[in-house]
Amino acid sequence: MQAILALDQGTTSSRAIVFDIDGRPLSVAQREFRQLFPQPGWVEHDPREIWISQRDVAREALEKADLAPSALRALGIANQRETTLLWDRQTGEPLYNAIVWQDRRTAAMCAELRTSGVEETVRTRTGLVLDPYFSGTKLAWLLDNLPGARARAERGELAFGTVDTWLAWNLSQSRTHVTDPSNASRTMLFNIHTGDWDPELLRILRVPRAILPDVFPSAHVFGMAAPEILGEPVPIAGIAGDQQAALFGQACHRPGMAKNTYGTGCFMLLHTGERAVSSANGLLTTAAAQLGRALDARDADKEYALEGSVFIAGAVVQWLRDEMRFFKSSGEIELLAASVHDNGGVYLVPAFTGLGAPHWDPFARGTIIGLTRGSSRAHLARAALESIAYQSADVLEAMQKDSGEKLMELRVDGGAAANDLLMQFQADILGVPVVRPRVLETTALGAAYLAGLATSLWSSREEIAAQWQIDRTFEPQMNRDAAEELLARWRAAVHRSLRWAEMA
Repeated sequence: MQAILALDQGTTSSRAIVFDIDGRPLSVAQREFRQLFPQPGWVEHDPREIWISQRDVAREALEKADLAPSALRALGIANQRETTLLWDRQTGEPLYNAIVWQDRRTAAMCAELRTSGVEETVRTRTGLVLDPYFSGTKLAWLLDNLPGARARAERGELAFGTVDTWLAWNLSQSRTHVTDPSNASRTMLFNIHTGDWDPELLRILRVPRAILPDVFPSAHVFGMAAPEILGEPVPIAGIAGDQQAALFGQACHRPGMAKNTYGTGCFMLLHTGERAVSSANGLLTTAAAQLGRALDARDADKEYALEGSVFIAGAVVQWLRDEMRFFKSSGEIELLAASVHDNGGVYLVPAFTGLGAPHWDPFARGTIIGLTRGSSRAHLARAALESIAYQSADVLEAMQKDSGEKLMELRVDGGAAANDLLMQFQADILGVPVVRPRVLETTALGAAYLAGLATSLWSSREEIAAQWQIDRTFEPQMNRDAAEELLARWRAAVHRSLRWAEMA
């Protein structure tokens, strides 16, 4: 038997899934790890916890599948993007905690860069906006604030990476310092048109090239996991940022196809083919997962996507669970929200770490509005779920304006896609069918497919697209006038959340 191991390293947990040749999950293992909040607006992870949790669930998934390591054709990595790590090349020891994509500590730095007039250079070369979300200013902060870090970086003693790079480094026992275009394109240091690190952007952010990983196509044999990790050497043959991996796993291989992933954040991607569509509506132009037999990313066939990033989606449910103690398990929110007919006029804007697309306001903060004496926990729970759908609707509107295409259906995945109430409300608000596949773990599946293509377990995109199957289609049921009225109220609530922290 031949199988693929997918490592799905997320913001709140590490997962590992073993897939068979038909794209079916044989086993799953998952472990949550700590979220660190040293100051308001700061979010960090312990790099060792990321690695150890991912290594341990990989071993557990292999054991659950009752497979010998020799049965693995390869492993693929999908990862939380933009999260920034810096470590010592000799010892492999991190110099600091991982600065998570949600972290806002570089908001002032981004504002200064904007004032200096480099915003258009950043957008033109990277497809991104100047925002603390991305890795570049996080890395600059580390080099500026850790004693001696900049001098050591210039001497080539340090290594930078996003989480995929950190995992590949540890899997290979410090032999492999690599990434792929989908992750590199989220650093604000990578030129998505040339497929290489951009000298001008490195100059602007004062980042030495010596600390950057090599960039290869997403489906590529990057190196080998050492035999001590899983029992035998296993090729590391697929790497993609989690959202691009999900786009690939959803078989959105053609221009005009879109998916939305409901995880800690919410991320909608529209495949635009070989065309890098520049957004006029607050979206990002990003590299999609890239295939081909090229030696490096510069020579690979380039594919692109438009992306809208919602920073807080499933995390609002975690907040109600952990901080507000509304329920003990996240799955309980659907029953609680369904116990009321509507939101009772309550709107929750979960701008806990600012707002992403299409607003890009790092100073926005969470807002609850419309409360009355009759407002209950159920109304707040419903408002929290609805906020996920509203934010996605704002992104889709921007996406249709930029692309000039009207979306015919939205493919969905991620943990919250199992919530029928949310999926039906999403279809109602969007006015298009929402299609849920049988395999919801499409992020991991995308990483598995990339690794399998690189090692010839599968021969083509068409072969893997044929494995995609529908679980349920949610058809819009709400009157469009009613949906537009709800959206108008939502947007009025969002307006009240903007720039809040800037006034403090």
